[in-house]
Amino acid sequence: MKVTTVIGARPQFIKAAVVSRALAAQGISETIIHTGQHFDANMSEIFFDELEIPQPGHNLGIGGGSHGQNTGRMIEAIEALLIDHRPDVVLIYGDTDSTLAGALAAVKLHVPVAHIEAGLRSFNRRMPEEINRILTDHAADLLFAPTEAAVSHLAAEGIPDARVHLVGDVMYDAALFYGAKAEDKSSILEQQNLKRGEYVLATVHRAENTDDRERLTAIIDGFAESNRTIILPLHPRTKSRLANFGISVANNILLIDPVGYLDMVMLEKNAALIATDSGGVQKEAFFYGVPCVTLRDETEWTELVEAGWNKLVNASDPAQIEGGLVDVDSFARNVIKPYGNGSAGKEITLVLSSTINDRQKFGS
Repeated sequence: MKVTTVIGARPQFIKAAVVSRALAAQGISETIIHTGQHFDANMSEIFFDELEIPQPGHNLGIGGGSHGQNTGRMIEAIEALLIDHRPDVVLIYGDTDSTLAGALAAVKLHVPVAHIEAGLRSFNRRMPEEINRILTDHAADLLFAPTEAAVSHLAAEGIPDARVHLVGDVMYDAALFYGAKAEDKSSILEQQNLKRGEYVLATVHRAENTDDRERLTAIIDGFAESNRTIILPLHPRTKSRLANFGISVANNILLIDPVGYLDMVMLEKNAALIATDSGGVQKEAFFYGVPCVTLRDETEWTELVEAGWNKLVNASDPAQIEGGLVDVDSFARNVIKPYGNGSAGKEITLVLSSTINDRQKFGS
């Protein structure tokens, strides 16, 4: 069986590491196409080394443009590679422009598409990610859902049950595998003079926050008013917008360059609280037992809000942000286990193997 994997953003590298390891264990051939959506070395190349997965067979170097520019250029380049490689299935992850481009290029060539992390919905169609995931799910032949809620969303949209497989969350697999490695290999706490349990980790990268001067100012002001020690690894977009908008940063906010995955895991595991607009970081906070404030009006991971691990705050209101960061004891943190048992990568590989061997199952 020949598998082609299309990835382009940090979270996808992590998810792909889990599945690539499982594919290799079964002797399945895989070619990785990196679209280049994240083109900063700290946000891509270091990941392949730390995650112990092969360097991509192809790096398209496509990034930095608008959604339309990126997606169109990716489709053209991916299509040419798929015609050359003729894989049995194309694997795509999550909800980025790379995800949608991989799905469209493959489905128009009648190459089966498998979408990992299918069925997630924010129900906010203003988010580019929401459009990407909806279109991808309806184009895909195999949909690997991480939760029961995701399965329900797909059923409500009329996607046939035969295409949907509840396998658990590959990010949970990754958290289990890399958590211990981070303790052994990362020295980020010492480098930044941070004490375990005495700082807030923040990440801000979504366009709805970074490209809106009012929202980005409110987030930084809310961080400042909390008077907590906050470490903020700066996404390139966020760094650019802070400079362009002339937003000043208070002394309690430590701005650092993007960090490698193991350093990020170490920061997550040892934070008192995490504030983020990232879907993946919300889950990782839960995996490591850390409460999370989400700087968005909605989340795909509603089960974490319901269980009291996650709080949504209005990213335009500094007072709400400050309150979320300060009132850590108000998180209920009920015991739940919605993301499987840490074997999602193996489950995905088993389904792929059995389905590829019976091609009639595709498109059923």
